[in-house]
Amino acid sequence: MKPSDLNRPRVPGTPTLSPDGRCAVVSLRRIDFDADDYTSQLWLVPTDGSAPARQLTHGWRDDAPAYSPDGQWIAFARAVRGDDGKVGKPQLWLLPSGGGDARRLTDQPLGAGGAVWSPDSTRLAFLARVPEPGRYGTGQDSQPDDKVTPDKEPPRRITTLRYRIDDFGFTDGRRAHVWVVDALTVGAKPTRVTDGDYDHGDVAWSPTGDLLAFVTARHENRANDLRADLWVCAPDGSGPRAVTDGRVGPSGPRFTPDGATLCFTSSRLDGDALRAVCRNESLWSVPVDGSAQPRRITDQERVNLAAPGGMQLPRAEGVLFLNEHHGSVQLLRVPYDGTEPTVLVGGERMLTGVDSASGVTVATVTDPYTWGELAVVEPDGTLRTLTTWNAGESVRPQREVTATAPDGYPVHGWVVKPEGDGPHPVLLMIHGGPFAQYGWRLFDEAQIYAGAGYAVVMGNPRGSSGYGEAHGRAVIGNVGEVSAADLVALLDTALAADASLDGTRVGVLGGSHGGFMTTWMAAHHGDRFKAAISERAVNSIDSFTGSSDIGWFFADDLYGPDLDQQAKQSPLTHADRITIPMLVVHSEHDWRCPVEQGQRLYVALRRRGVPAELLLFPGEGHELSRSGLPSHRVARFEAILDWWSRYL
Repeated sequence: MKPSDLNRPRVPGTPTLSPDGRCAVVSLRRIDFDADDYTSQLWLVPTDGSAPARQLTHGWRDDAPAYSPDGQWIAFARAVRGDDGKVGKPQLWLLPSGGGDARRLTDQPLGAGGAVWSPDSTRLAFLARVPEPGRYGTGQDSQPDDKVTPDKEPPRRITTLRYRIDDFGFTDGRRAHVWVVDALTVGAKPTRVTDGDYDHGDVAWSPTGDLLAFVTARHENRANDLRADLWVCAPDGSGPRAVTDGRVGPSGPRFTPDGATLCFTSSRLDGDALRAVCRNESLWSVPVDGSAQPRRITDQERVNLAAPGGMQLPRAEGVLFLNEHHGSVQLLRVPYDGTEPTVLVGGERMLTGVDSASGVTVATVTDPYTWGELAVVEPDGTLRTLTTWNAGESVRPQREVTATAPDGYPVHGWVVKPEGDGPHPVLLMIHGGPFAQYGWRLFDEAQIYAGAGYAVVMGNPRGSSGYGEAHGRAVIGNVGEVSAADLVALLDTALAADASLDGTRVGVLGGSHGGFMTTWMAAHHGDRFKAAISERAVNSIDSFTGSSDIGWFFADDLYGPDLDQQAKQSPLTHADRITIPMLVVHSEHDWRCPVEQGQRLYVALRRRGVPAELLLFPGEGHELSRSGLPSHRVARFEAILDWWSRYL
């Protein structure tokens, strides 16, 4: 695989099943290099395999399909690309499932999404942000058609800690609210259900149709902590009330089939509600009538909602739950009484979406050999693949490796090798998070580097998710040293096990937390590496605390509140020990690890005469390598491969 092959993967989204279980609809995304953008359409897939999948829509960006309970309609989000090449905000559209033209339901100025059907299949509840006049491209109250450009907006008076989000921007002046629209009446206008200076998310409709549930934070200190609550109200907005009392940080609520209980996911919030780093996301339940406190129904240590794309679906026999487990994502069925879950699908794969209806369960599945296909989950746990969107891919295999750290702790990882007998130069690749996992899936980074002739060593040291909460929290207060010991052990084991790997030509790279660890490794284990690439990294904890959108709670929780200890853990503190060539990669609009983190490292190295370069991407945020402009993603890969060709 080469950088120019980034348009090869066809990536399926979360499926929706017809009520009779006979058909699934799923979006399929790909890169269009000519448009320098991403495009996606909906596909219809018979679940009995009687016919091949066929394309259902032909919009520019169609996504998030949802079958109506009566099976007559498919709601979805569509973003239209104009003749000028600009893509508009996503709006809700309605498609007859039996065939016909799609009809637009919304025209929200900042877009609409997250649609869920009423049980009688007549209405849709959805989320849409409401812009304050004079901001976000709207006009002034007195001149609504006189649009205000961002540089002419009034100043912001910030009084809270939570006021912006990476890859999104400022949240003030555009709160997300719940809306309802009559889907079957042509020309019906959406009705706003919630109000106030609050954000709302994750709307759900009760099976009886009398309640909407959603997540919101309305407590007094809501903008300075991580708490939120589940609320319910009537579909017309009347009778709003909280179902939880601020002790959790809920997301993804779904009603049980009888409508009496809400299931949701949440991590544990300790102390002042700012301690949520490296915590497992558990499954919880709470009575809708508020008669009891929320109850965790999965084991806090062992079960963790997959990220990104994790979900839970209450069904009569239990809750379907996507769980991270040792580099895989399993499908669990969790009993409502909190007893041991059943693994419905396990093995060397990752499930990224699931739906179930009329005894049929379908899942979006990726593994080390495919970018993703749709499959039926058979009763015995086997998968019957329905699609061939990514058939025939030529990929480099992924070999499992387990190492032992100096203190005896096991470290799990993989090696992806290039073709040929070697000796191959080696890349130690470190993931972000730190509470995330590499796993059993096809990964473009590893494939492109292996395709260029480099063996890639990657793994899940302490701090990672998927191996229990204790594994993740083992790095708290001493991130660099603990993770580095595991990473060095993984690298040494991989080199010792395969003579085709050249231990004299090793580079280290990573992004976000992986960039933090890359800078740390270059400073503390620089003798092991010929060169390094530190990307979108946290390099200095003190400035990260105040400049990052998450720094105000993340830094003290992960690194500890003691400023001297934070300084010792900051890679920038040890930059005077770095002598190997280093490429620093950053994005100008990164608000998660702001650009000054990369600039400070670059300047510190150049002032000392270290061979260092700064690769800076305009218009991009923290997610450049995953969802940035395709042309920027190609340029990034080309620069990385150029760096390794020069130094390895």
